[in-house]
Amino acid sequence: MPSIEPLFERVAIIGIGLIGSSLARALAAQRAPAGAPLVRHVALCDRSENVRARAAELGLGQSFHGDVASAVRGADLVMICVPVGAFADVGAAIAGQLSPGAIVSDVGSVKQSVIRDIGPHLPDGVHLVPGHPVAGTEHSGPDAGFATLFQGRWCILTPPPGTDGAAVAKVSALWTAIGMSVEVMEPSHHDLVLAITSHLPHLIAYTIVGTASDMEDVTNREVVKFAAGGFRDFTRIAASDPVMWRDVFLNNKQAVLEMLGRLTEDLAAMQRAIRWGEGDKLEALFTRTRAIRRSLIEAKQA
Repeated sequence: MPSIEPLFERVAIIGIGLIGSSLARALAAQRAPAGAPLVRHVALCDRSENVRARAAELGLGQSFHGDVASAVRGADLVMICVPVGAFADVGAAIAGQLSPGAIVSDVGSVKQSVIRDIGPHLPDGVHLVPGHPVAGTEHSGPDAGFATLFQGRWCILTPPPGTDGAAVAKVSALWTAIGMSVEVMEPSHHDLVLAITSHLPHLIAYTIVGTASDMEDVTNREVVKFAAGGFRDFTRIAASDPVMWRDVFLNNKQAVLEMLGRLTEDLAAMQRAIRWGEGDKLEALFTRTRAIRRSLIEAKQA
């Protein structure tokens, strides 16, 4: 029986946090003899010696690197899994080490900045296929990852115009193989969609939890002791990686500010309805928003 060729010979994962370590685990799960292999060699890169040592203890890859140049050398897929604010430095570091025909992708929550910061560094013959697996938790680090993180979730690919179709298809095949549904989207539209579905909720969570911690007439002990379900949900979101989210807001500034402006207008309308006792308006809004939650449950995205 002929051997089954892997989808990629060598995948370099830059950054071994939640997403990077989960991807490594998901790829390892596909190396079982009963399944078609996805990747022959996973090279993991992180600047932290402790993180690399822990990733090695966990058996997350075949090689471990402290510099991106050695990690990406010979790779046919480079997956960048660091905060988006570091992308320009990564792009500059990998540029001279990429093999002809290699694909560079990422997992960042902002896509226009990826094209801006990575694209100019890539030599001719290297394909940029930005991606965003819409999955995660509030935890970080190599121990936070798990192989099933991506199952049943969406991955959005945002290739720039003129990107090689075969490269897009290979990245799509990888995410599909580890359980994701894939959609291709224009980069600016992705950033607008994620501004309302992800970035703005995180900004609200950080703000509400920060407001509670700053209130002089409510102690932190009382906030913790009497936290209701809604506040607990906000604290979970607000526990996300601060560096990652700092970079998201700075790199998706225009879309976040646009959504924040619309939210401010809607909050003013809610304030008027409460002030003037307009219960019918409040009930109509709450009824409409409850339907959104039910649609999420039906789509198995809750």
